[in-house]
Amino acid sequence: MTHTVEKIGGTSMSRIDTLRDTLFIGTREGDALYGRVFVVSAFGGITNLLLEHKKTGEAGVYALFANADSDHGWHEALDRVSAAMIEAHDAVLDHDADRERATQFVQERIEGARNCLIDLQRLCSYGHFRLAEHMLQIRELLSGLGEAHSAMVTTLMLQRHGVNARLVDLSGWRDDGEVTLDERINSAMAGIDPGVEMPIVTGYAQCAEGLMREYDRGYSEVTFSRLAALTGAHEAIIHKEFHLSSADPNLVGQDNVRKLGRTNYDVADQLSNMGMEAIHPKAAKTLRQAEVPLRVTNAFDPGDPGTLIDDQPAEAPEVEIVTGLNIIALELFEQDMVGVKGYDAAILDVLTRHDVRIVSKVSNANTITHYLDTSLKAMRRVEKDLAERYPQATITSRKLALASVIGRDLSGLSVLTRGLQAIAENGMEAVGASQGPRNVDTQFIVERDDLKPVIKALHDAFIVTPKKALRKAA
Repeated sequence: MTHTVEKIGGTSMSRIDTLRDTLFIGTREGDALYGRVFVVSAFGGITNLLLEHKKTGEAGVYALFANADSDHGWHEALDRVSAAMIEAHDAVLDHDADRERATQFVQERIEGARNCLIDLQRLCSYGHFRLAEHMLQIRELLSGLGEAHSAMVTTLMLQRHGVNARLVDLSGWRDDGEVTLDERINSAMAGIDPGVEMPIVTGYAQCAEGLMREYDRGYSEVTFSRLAALTGAHEAIIHKEFHLSSADPNLVGQDNVRKLGRTNYDVADQLSNMGMEAIHPKAAKTLRQAEVPLRVTNAFDPGDPGTLIDDQPAEAPEVEIVTGLNIIALELFEQDMVGVKGYDAAILDVLTRHDVRIVSKVSNANTITHYLDTSLKAMRRVEKDLAERYPQATITSRKLALASVIGRDLSGLSVLTRGLQAIAENGMEAVGASQGPRNVDTQFIVERDDLKPVIKALHDAFIVTPKKALRKAA
C-alpha cells in the first residue's frame, strides 16, 4: 500500500473546518495522518463568480470581460470575487495571523490578474492583436485563482493544527515556459513524500494542453485522475456531500434509498451520460487505464467506506440506480430518407458545431430523433441550420424528460417490460423506451412533468419492493 489521492468538491470545501475534525485529522495521530494527497476545488460559488454561474449563466468576471463595452463591469466583478474569497476563508480559519496571510494572498492574486487583463486590453487596442485569440488563456488564468486560494487556505488551517501540510500550486502563476500536464504534475511532486507530509494540490493545473479547451469546468477531476495515475496511488477517492445512492433521496425518500457500495466504470459512464457524474468520463478512463480503483464517499460520514468503482462485473444481475434528466427531442422527418445515406452525418455535424450534447437517439425508415441535453436557444440555431440543409424535411423539437434504470448487469430482469408496467400502474405513460443489448441501462422517455413521479415509480419497482421482499424472507 502506497498512498491515496483524494478530491474534495467546492461545496465541501466551504466546510473545511468541519472536515478538519473528520476527514483531514479526526482521530488520526502521527504517521496515520499521512499517505494521503488532497486535490481541492475552489470554495463553493467562487468559480461561478470568476467565470459565469454554472446553472443560471449569470455573468462572472470572464463573461463580463469577454463582452465588455466598458471596464466597469468586470472590475467590479473582480472586486466581488476578492470579497467572497476573504469571506470564505474568514469563516473557516480561526487564527488572525492565518486570516491576514490568506487575505494578502487573495489581494496579490486578484490585483495580478487585474493588471494582466488591463495590459491585455491595452495591447489588443492595436490592430495587430485580437482579444478573441486570448480568451481561453484568460478563462484558465481566472479559474486558477479559485483553486490556488482554497489550497492556500487549507494548507494554513492544517499547519495551524499541527499537520505537516504542503501547498502544491499547479496553477502556473508567473511561471516561465510551457509544460505538459504530466510535466507540471511530476515537477511539482518531485521531492514530496506523502508518507511524512500532506500535499494540498490545486484542482486546476496550467499546461500546454489547456485543460479548459476540452474539459472546461471538469478540469479538477482530470488533474485528480492524472495525479493518481502518475504517482502510483493505490486508490483514488472523491469526497462528495452525499453517498452515491440508488436515487435522489429528495425524490424517493431517505429511508428508501440504498447506497451503491460497489459498482463499475461502465455504470459511472452511464451516470455521466445522464448528467449525474460520479467522475468525468475522461478522468475515469485515465484511472481505468492505470488500474487505479475509484472510491466515492460522503465527506461528512468518514466512518463509511462509500462506493468502490472498478472494472469488476456484478456477481448477479441487479438494478443499482434510477435517475433522469430533462431533454429536448429533436425530430427530423423526411419521406425520401429511406435508403439514402448522409442524414445521420449531417445532423451530427450540426449538433457538434453548436456544441449540443446527445443523450440518446432512435431512428426508423424516414425519421431520426435525437434526445438532447441543451437549451432552447441552441435548439433554435440547430433547427435553422437543418432547415436550410433539408428544406423538404419536417423538423420539430419537443421538451421531454428521460428516466434511466442503470446497473452493471440487467440481463434477465425484464427491466423494459416491468418499467413500462410500473409507469402505467402509477397513472402515467411513456412516450418511448429503449434498451440496448449490453444490458447496462434502460431508458424511458416521458413528459417533463412526469419525470419525478416516474423515477419514484421505477425506484419502487426495482429497488424498494425487492428490498422489502428480502427483509420479509429473512
